Amino acid sequence: MSFLLRDASQADIPAIAEIYRDSVLNGVASYEIVPPSEAEMMQRFAAIAGQQYPYIAAADASGKLLGYAYASAFRTRPAYRWMVEDSIYLAPEARGRGIGKTLLAELIDRCAALGFRQMVAVIGGASPASIALHLKAGFVEVGLMKGTGYKHGRWLDTMLMQRTLGEGMATDPDPSSYPGTLFAG
Repeated sequence: MSFLLRDASQADIPAIAEIYRDSVLNGVASYEIVPPSEAEMMQRFAAIAGQQYPYIAAADASGKLLGYAYASAFRTRPAYRWMVEDSIYLAPEARGRGIGKTLLAELIDRCAALGFRQMVAVIGGASPASIALHLKAGFVEVGLMKGTGYKHGRWLDTMLMQRTLGEGMATDPDPSSYPGTLFAG
């Protein structure tokens, strides 16, 4: 399957909402139970993109959205500003075709270039496919939280994984540069 990566835009929100809807209703990556509206997804997109976090779309040759990935704040307290959390969602027909791997690699590269030092994956349902994807991308398992969610009639575990970006902890970050200015008050 041929696809291209590009920055996601507001025009992608209907397709993003549909991909996420499928994940909410049929999967365990998201612990939401009711799919958010397009208006809510637009607000979420604006909040993430508005703070200069990467938000990437994967589309086929005809422009149909196959998946998307973004980085966002792991937590909004200032000391966390050097760490991002990744999120990746794929349309059902796009799974298992290398699109998630390509989206994650691009997200890692963009976040490192922006100056982030750590990336965390919070993997709902401790999905073996998502864990394998992250392991291949250089993440390590840092913790398993048992019974963190209840969805589809069963208790779900959450796997935490982490990957160093750029210089990681080897040097002090520059607080006057992005992402040092995030959450500055």
